[in-house]
Amino acid sequence: MANRQHIFLIPGFFGFANLGDLKYFRHVHDILIERLARRGIDVQVYQVKTAPTSSLKKRALRLLQQMCEVAGDDDAPIHLIGHSSGGLDARLLVSAGGKLTSELPADEMAARVRSVVSITAPHHGTSTASFFNTVVGAKVLQVLSISTLYTLRYGKLPLSAIVKMAAVLVKIDSLVTPSDPIDQLFDELLDDFSDDRQTEIRNFFREVCGDQSLIQQLMPETMETFNALNREPANVRYGCVVAKARSPGMGSTFAAGVSPYAQSSHALYVAMWNLAARHPPDKLPLPTVEHTRALARAYGEVPDIRANDGMVSVLSQLWGEVIAAVTADHHDVIGHFDDPDHQPPHFDWITSGSGFRRPQFDQLWGSVAEWLAADAVTQVQGARKVA
Repeated sequence: MANRQHIFLIPGFFGFANLGDLKYFRHVHDILIERLARRGIDVQVYQVKTAPTSSLKKRALRLLQQMCEVAGDDDAPIHLIGHSSGGLDARLLVSAGGKLTSELPADEMAARVRSVVSITAPHHGTSTASFFNTVVGAKVLQVLSISTLYTLRYGKLPLSAIVKMAAVLVKIDSLVTPSDPIDQLFDELLDDFSDDRQTEIRNFFREVCGDQSLIQQLMPETMETFNALNREPANVRYGCVVAKARSPGMGSTFAAGVSPYAQSSHALYVAMWNLAARHPPDKLPLPTVEHTRALARAYGEVPDIRANDGMVSVLSQLWGEVIAAVTADHHDVIGHFDDPDHQPPHFDWITSGSGFRRPQFDQLWGSVAEWLAADAVTQVQGARKVA
């Protein structure tokens, strides 16, 4: 048991780990087990079933409950890996501990956490949350969510659907009231699922619509308060994976491909990138010396305040040590990119033209595994000396 480790994978607000075989972290799960096994580290990897758009506190409680359920019977070290807002759930659990609840051993479980890895997390908020916090934005978020589910199930959206989505989002700034085309598009996509899966998805979105506290909390102004109030323990290692997608332009347009589907999907990406580029400059702290060096090594320069991954500003993703900085979009980094021939296949979220594929994915998660292994090996050596 000396080398046993628990890893919890925490999804963001597209968190559909609850939906049966639609695996949010499918590829990540497999590669972590494989890479850590090579180092002789026995890991149990769990995908957290979270409350997609509920408050950070509620999501952190869900994480704590599952940690107690599956890792409460031993004292093995715990590592938390959170994508997007999942990285904030992990930070809150570790820093708040018993303040979250008196009904579960929160302090004891938090004390077992050795590391927190955030993957493209909005540590300083995201301007896309400000849009999703509107009536129209909430509907757009719902359509984006079901389109992701659809893509995982069928490989790609119908061309008619992606064209309609792009047509809606290129007019984001002029949308001020609920739009019938958005509702119609949601229903069209839902109709292609089986009756049982439709019921499951409707229940999922019923939960989403019933509690959207998270979206308000991800606004840059709110995250400023979150960061001021949360103090992280010194015995926990913090690392981050940073993604920078291609800035929209002729280069990204050509890289996306010439098919009508690719161009329509790319138009959707451009709209999302422009939303994320609106992050208030005064809500983004200056990078540390270490962050500056890591970004310059990866990108040749420190990205400006508009640079983002299609959802979150690059500078907002910085927290702790930079484990990897890649050219990718927000969902590329967890395996949602175009590589249908791989087994199991990868299917893209939207066409950003990033060029991120399986070799880059393997390298990225190999770096994460090595970062985790360095800590695990130290623990094993320490346990052997004690024995």
